[in-house]
Amino acid sequence: MNIQNRIVSVDIFRGLTIVLMILVNNPGTWSHVYAPFLHASWHGYTPTDLVFPFFLFIVGCSIVFAYQHKPVDASTYKKIAIRALKLIGLGLFLGAFTIHFPFFKDFENIRFPGVLQRIGVVFFFASILFINFNWKTLVGICAFLLIGYWLLMGFVPVNGMAPTFERAPNNMANYLDVLVFGSHSYKADYDPEGLLSTLPSIATALLGIFTGLILRSKRAKKEILLIGMGFLMLVVGYVWDLFFPINKALWSSSFVMVTAGWANIILGLIYYFSDVKGIKFGSIFKYAGANAIVLYFLSSFISKIMGLVKVDGDTSLKAWLFNTVCVQDFLAMETSSLLYGLSLVSFYVLLGYILYRKKIFIKV
Repeated sequence: MNIQNRIVSVDIFRGLTIVLMILVNNPGTWSHVYAPFLHASWHGYTPTDLVFPFFLFIVGCSIVFAYQHKPVDASTYKKIAIRALKLIGLGLFLGAFTIHFPFFKDFENIRFPGVLQRIGVVFFFASILFINFNWKTLVGICAFLLIGYWLLMGFVPVNGMAPTFERAPNNMANYLDVLVFGSHSYKADYDPEGLLSTLPSIATALLGIFTGLILRSKRAKKEILLIGMGFLMLVVGYVWDLFFPINKALWSSSFVMVTAGWANIILGLIYYFSDVKGIKFGSIFKYAGANAIVLYFLSSFISKIMGLVKVDGDTSLKAWLFNTVCVQDFLAMETSSLLYGLSLVSFYVLLGYILYRKKIFIKV
């Protein structure tokens, strides 16, 4: 996106999202975490469950700025495919890496799905759809994905059994994850970035595309439209929850609507204060958002190394740092755990600031 075309609120929203992704993924210990920083056990959602769909939503929004006026030719397709493959490759590397020679896990223990893999796949399909269809057709495709997913999950028998939305073998998404990925899943019975649930995650990006089109338009009172759309999506999502429960692990259609609703409301408010009123705030998030994928990858990679490197016997470097620096008698363990996460976030935000000031923008 050229500097003259940048919308400050999009940069702030992207950076805020990546900062929260790093924070919720890096507590000092998973045994002591404040409830809002944990995912819902199955149905329902917490603030943490909003973070990943927010990022896919802003990916969709950014697609508009990057590809709205690009020619639909081999060069554009190549750029989209290369970026998607980079994201997928980085995700597979994170899942396969270990500190012991030959530095990769045994093949049967490598997780195939993942956060970066899903971002890559969603980016690819959402971009291809965007450059080939107008917004009305995209609305139809989005509706088809969400309604089709609901019908498939809720009404198609699984191995001769009635389908369920619970965590069970006759859950269609869980069943396909086990069938296709086997030991290459996050859990033995399902993967939160699984195969079938990728379809509605594409719809999350499409909803972000619609928001991007509004932001790029010349219409007045965009913030009112975004916030109004957000509340409408919340209503649709909560009504749909009665029939297809809000569930991040399944990326249910109701979950898509609710999370996109909150994304529009929050982005609309940021847009009003930053782009309409010209109030300068959130620059630190803008710096982080300029190299969002790089910061996320580094945070995941370094945290993995810190968990694998052992010091003082069987204690990991991460545990040693946490217990030595953050655990104090006057702090609750949940506070100490949060303090560790905030310390890591501070480091990566500082890194993002340095990269931004030096005009280093690493394209992934």
